[in-house]
Amino acid sequence: MKDPNDFIKIALVDDHVLLRTALASLINKFEDCKVVHQSGNGKELTKAILSGLVPDVIILDLNMPHMDGHQTALWLNKHYPDINVLMLTMFDSELSLIRLLQCGVKGFVKKDAHPRELKFAITSIIKTGFYYSQNTTGKVVRFFKKNDDGVMKLQKSTLSDEETMFFKLICSDLTYKEIAARMNLNHRTVDTMRDHLFERLDVRSRVGLVMIALKHGIVSF
Repeated sequence: MKDPNDFIKIALVDDHVLLRTALASLINKFEDCKVVHQSGNGKELTKAILSGLVPDVIILDLNMPHMDGHQTALWLNKHYPDINVLMLTMFDSELSLIRLLQCGVKGFVKKDAHPRELKFAITSIIKTGFYYSQNTTGKVVRFFKKNDDGVMKLQKSTLSDEETMFFKLICSDLTYKEIAARMNLNHRTVDTMRDHLFERLDVRSRVGLVMIALKHGIVSF
């Protein structure tokens, strides 16, 4: 019989009992994964954690009564920042995702995702500390891996002062137009800078840039 310590311990937090139960059944079929706790809201989860439960990954719904996903992520980031939080959501706007990143969320899986993507998200967040999306995860992961000498591939020194400032501003809730005004640049210049960074860093969205900025210490929340 396999040692329980060899499993990735997962807690599910969702107020929809049928969905949560079905999700638990699915995850328990994944190799090396085991659901060790289920909660209907953030209050139930925090009570369980304070009682001694410390999972490796928490799969968290965003919209819940009493204590929603945003509030729960904030609490976890303050008290248990080493627990990996994977948000289960239908939201995919960049600003919504950035706000959740600011709360310490390490990755996102849409509710209509294929089970293979959910499994990959769980293993990815354990191995690399984050999960973004099925399309761009592999590309972003390559930037987060260390070279043989332990040095991250992306260094702050590779960015100009202007690009560093841009990185910091995209991690806020400012629009690109507002970022241009803050940097005293034409909005087309900022769009060009963004597109060059997309190409240079091989990511496709603002959230991908934010994750790189977080991982490499360009910004911190």
